[in-house]
Amino acid sequence: MKYAFIQSHADSHAIYTMCRNLDVSTSGYYDWLERPTSARDTANQELLTEIRNIHKQSKQRYGSPRIHAELQELGILVGRKRVERLMKLNDIVAQRSKRHRRTYKHRETQLTEENHLNREFVAKAPNEKWVSDITFIPTRQGWLYLAIVLDLYSRAVVGWSMSKRINGELVHDALDMAISQRETNEGMLVHSDQGSQYTAQSYRQKLSEYGMVCSMSRKGECHDNAVAESFFHTMKEELVYDADYKTHNEARQAIFKYIELFYNRKRRHSYLNYKAPFEYENMASAA
Repeated sequence: MKYAFIQSHADSHAIYTMCRNLDVSTSGYYDWLERPTSARDTANQELLTEIRNIHKQSKQRYGSPRIHAELQELGILVGRKRVERLMKLNDIVAQRSKRHRRTYKHRETQLTEENHLNREFVAKAPNEKWVSDITFIPTRQGWLYLAIVLDLYSRAVVGWSMSKRINGELVHDALDMAISQRETNEGMLVHSDQGSQYTAQSYRQKLSEYGMVCSMSRKGECHDNAVAESFFHTMKEELVYDADYKTHNEARQAIFKYIELFYNRKRRHSYLNYKAPFEYENMASAA
């Protein structure tokens, strides 16, 4: 860093002007240049290299807490405040993007269920409580709709489905995927909002066939399904808002990679003590 500084200020007049602006003597400046780099500075540069690599690998999605957790996993023992300070000094920040907004017209429905979940977003074991929801992804071909089923124990997305139509088949496919990949338990909760796709008799009948208990948010209470909402918020912040998907297929591929290759397997979750969902489940099963 010092040598680059010398090259950019080789002209003596420029050095004099710079020292005057900084209110330091030219002799003091040259003494600083000749001073050997301290062990602390060297360690910070090495640490900064690791931080940049992790930040790049996460596609700029990680802030200091998750980068710190990743460093710990690599065996690099360093304080979180030090990581935060180095990131701030070097303008390394988690990606944040502008949001697309869309309004929905809510339909009046009568086939609703009680809110059995009651905002108790904690599960003692996998496949005890699932939550489901739908969101939209903008593309140049129009909206692509995404339905997910998420396990409250590990926050893993255990089922998902995408379609250019928001209909009953969308949520059926997500539920079918979850059932095919996980063990279902008699009496397990499956929570959703009161969207027409979830209040449909065919959806409720499928839950009944597997002995699942249907739970629904109160009308207009998005916080009753806060964990599913939080997943969509995270995914859009980290993946969607800066994207310009030309086709539905392009968006499908990006979302598949995000859920299956990044979120479930690699993304460190603050609720899970900065473990990835599948890693958290594997640690629990091995204990």
